Amino acid sequence: MSKKETEESCNLIRIKAGSPQGHTPAGLPLTCDTEGADRYLSQDSAKYGVRSQAALPVNKLCSPSAVPGVTNFLAQRQESPGCRSRGAGGGDRATGGPEPAGLARRRRRSALGMAAPAALQRSVVAPAGRHTASLIFLHGSGDTGQGARAWIKQILNQDMAFQHIKVIYPTAPARPYTPMKGAFSNVWFDRYKICNDCPEHIESIDSMCRGLTDLINDEVNNGIAKSRILIGGFSMGGGMAMHLAFRFHQDLAGVFALSSFLNKDSAVYQALKRNESALPELFQCHGTADNLVLYSWGEETNKMLKSLGVSTSLHTFPNLNHELNRTEIEKLKSWIIKKLPVEAPKANE
Repeated sequence: MSKKETEESCNLIRIKAGSPQGHTPAGLPLTCDTEGADRYLSQDSAKYGVRSQAALPVNKLCSPSAVPGVTNFLAQRQESPGCRSRGAGGGDRATGGPEPAGLARRRRRSALGMAAPAALQRSVVAPAGRHTASLIFLHGSGDTGQGARAWIKQILNQDMAFQHIKVIYPTAPARPYTPMKGAFSNVWFDRYKICNDCPEHIESIDSMCRGLTDLINDEVNNGIAKSRILIGGFSMGGGMAMHLAFRFHQDLAGVFALSSFLNKDSAVYQALKRNESALPELFQCHGTADNLVLYSWGEETNKMLKSLGVSTSLHTFPNLNHELNRTEIEKLKSWIIKKLPVEAPKANE
């Protein structure tokens, strides 16, 4: 590997705030994890508390000395004619040390064709006051609910919290992921390729829609109307949320998709062509410098959904890569409050 190639590989390392080990020269905590190639952090973006994502097949903390591991991943990245595998949807974090017992059990269950546990693990930010609404935030591929919560907390310097809204960050179960050549990763669904002009892996998408429906039903059973529930997420999480809401739960309060896209012939579009019901509003954000999930993919998704009757907004962030920043999250919070305002207490309360 040449010096130039090594330097380019180093640019694919993801920085994740709050890690207890592995630090860059700037003193930033370093982990290698993925959104297929997602969350890399430049020195400039570090100044502003932005964590972006980049391409490493990783599942544990690593130090700068682990950079050679990048080489192996780059050698495995799948390229297809006319559609580069940009990694917008994931992989595992770097392996090292003994495999956790829980992951080993999940691998054995999968090998035996056994179903994963129905209940999704979740990290929850409770409302400060009376709980009258819920927000479900789906992480990007290769991440966890706890990781997504920590990322947002690092950007805002506090949890994304509300007086009356419970914020739920579920974790996708580990499953074999085709763009990672079958390696296990925390992904909401499988993909044949990382691009917008190939078929969707509809079986895995629909299976996860059933699991997330259970999560929605948990909130309904706790007294929260579906019209008081929002769902969305980052990258693959936003794509998952669009499938769930526009195909199966059109009575939700709304959907948000941050740096996300739908495939050109998405099952979402096919369902909406037959739809005659009212649809939840879509709040979308995308950076123009995103070279993993291209801005044009998000823009095309927005235009298609709008043409099919969805009320949409697309907030464009110049020079923002495949990442979140404070301005974006603050815009999202304002939209959340608009869709889920504080309810006046009932007379008997």
